Order: sequence, then structure tokens, then C-alpha cells
Amino acid sequence: MKLALVVPGGVDRSGELRVIPALLALIERLSRSHEVHVFALHQEAVADSWPLAGATIHNIGDGRTYLRGIAAIRAEHRRAPFDVVHAIFSGPCGLIAVVAAKLMRLPCTVHVTGGELVALRDIGYGGRLTWKGRLREHLALRGADVVTATSAPIVELLQVLGVRAQRVPLGVDLRKWPTRAPQPRREGPARLIHIASLNRVKDQATLLHALARLAKTGVDFEMDIVGTDTLQGAMTELVRKLGLNGRVQFLGFKTQRELRPIVEYADLLVMSSRHEAGPFVLVEAAVAGVPTVGTAVGHIVEWAPSAALAVPVGNPERLADAIHTLLADEALRLRVARAAQCRALSEDAD
Repeated sequence: MKLALVVPGGVDRSGELRVIPALLALIERLSRSHEVHVFALHQEAVADSWPLAGATIHNIGDGRTYLRGIAAIRAEHRRAPFDVVHAIFSGPCGLIAVVAAKLMRLPCTVHVTGGELVALRDIGYGGRLTWKGRLREHLALRGADVVTATSAPIVELLQVLGVRAQRVPLGVDLRKWPTRAPQPRREGPARLIHIASLNRVKDQATLLHALARLAKTGVDFEMDIVGTDTLQGAMTELVRKLGLNGRVQFLGFKTQRELRPIVEYADLLVMSSRHEAGPFVLVEAAVAGVPTVGTAVGHIVEWAPSAALAVPVGNPERLADAIHTLLADEALRLRVARAAQCRALSEDAD
């Protein structure tokens, strides 16, 4: 088949910077059997194309993205017809895919894997914040022939909106991110890791307050925070105010190759998000033998209590207690790690 895949980005020509690993794994596997054309809305500012993971990337670029995105899909369809149009993320990707598919009289599927269904007004996050956003989601989700979602909580959100969806998780490429058995803790401080861009929806403020509480209980730990800072140093200042200097270090963005040894060195992944469809880093950590404690969103609540520990959103006290629980009980930590790895391996990229 010839497939049109519509994505927001995550398909940089380098294959390492500004990429979404799960998306690259999906594209590579689809390309083994099909001709895949990926239409990236905002990978680069200027329209261009390049090969990646066996597919052809068509970067739409800035300005009149909806119209130019639809036009690009239709132009490629005229060269040789597509069989299916598939959007990864709803939002603009979903609407562009649905409209293009309708114009070309093709089937369309939309995969929901972000914040398209929520409206967190206090932090300005979510696809349903405005009437235009709600209309866009309505048109995209009801115009699609098939809707899929990354995790059960997102399927449930779709059901509340009257949209029938299938759960189709995104998986790890085990050739590039191989399995590693869960390891016993080393001597010395517990090694914690948090992997996410520093932003309001990932809620690193709750994470840092939980760590401050953990420190007061006498737990010896060090935390590595991996991700791009979009908060202009606010979390670095909060570390100072909470007296966490020397315990928390910000490592910035890391490629997958750079990230892997940092994950392997960790005893526990800690996530504090207010909303997630995944997070995919939980699945990657599980493959590398590292269990997760986090807020009750996405895969975290879906896997709890056997393969992850989940706590209420925005509750640093409960998050600190859950971290302490796993660090204080090595048998439990390893048991959760093994269960998480089984879950991740049963739904890998292949």
C-alpha cells in the first residue's frame, strides 16, 4: 500500500535531534512493507523533503499550514494514489488528514497520543481549551474512519466524548534500545531520573517539592533531570529555594544514544505529569530494567499497581511516599521492574 502519515514533527533529517523515537520505529516498520510518505507540519520553517527510516519526509513549513498540508498530500496522491491517510496526534494533524482523505475519497485513521482531549486552563494546555480547538477535535475524531489511542485512559476519555477508539500503544525498537534485566541497587545514594521537557504540564514543581519532602525523611538520593528547559530557569531557582542543590542536576537534552547509559544508571524513573497519553519514557525505562513511580496518568495508572506505582496528580506528599516505598523495599522495586519490562516487551515496536 501507499500510506500518507501526517505528524507534527519528530522526524528531523538527522534521525537523532528533534525526533520522536516511537514515531521513527513505527515509520521504519511500515516502510518495510509499504510506500510511506510522512507529512510533517512543523519540523523545519521552510518546506523541503528528505529520506528517513525508509520513508519520504515532506516538511510543510510555516505559514498556512492547514491549506498547504492538504495540498501537499493531494499533490503526492496525483503522482501515485494513496491507499490510506493516517494522522499521529489529532489536533491539526488529525484535521488535515481527515479533510485530505475526504477530498481524495480515502479511508482515514487518527491516533490520539497527546493532550488533544484535555483543557488544563490554569496552565494553558490542551486541545480543547478554545471553541476552535473543540470544533477541530470534533471534526477530526468524527471524520476519521478509525480512531486509535496510546493508552486505556485516553480510550476512556474518547468514550466520554462519544468516540469509539481502539488501544494501540507505541512500542520500543528493541534493536536500538535493547532489553536489560532489572539490576539490584548499588551502594550509595539512590539514583533517580526524570525525563521530560521542563514545562507546566510535566509539573516539575510537584516533582521538586516531593524530592524536598523525601530529603527531610533522611533518604539519600541524587536526581538527574533530562530535558530541554522551556521555563527560563524557574526550576533551577526552585531547586535552590528548596535546598536541593547537590542532590538535583539538570542535564538538558540528550539524544537516545546519550540517554541510554543515564537510564541504566538509575534505580527509579519518577514522573510528575498532569497529563500523559504515555509517557513513552516509562516504556523505555521498563525495557532498560528501571521501574517507574509517577502521577496517575496514561501508562502509569494503566500499569499500576503491579508494573508501576501511581499517585494523585499534583500531590508531592504522595509522590514522595511512593518513591520512599520502592527505595525502601528492594524486593518490591525489582518485582515492579520485572512486571513493567514484561508489559513493555509484550508491546514493542515490532
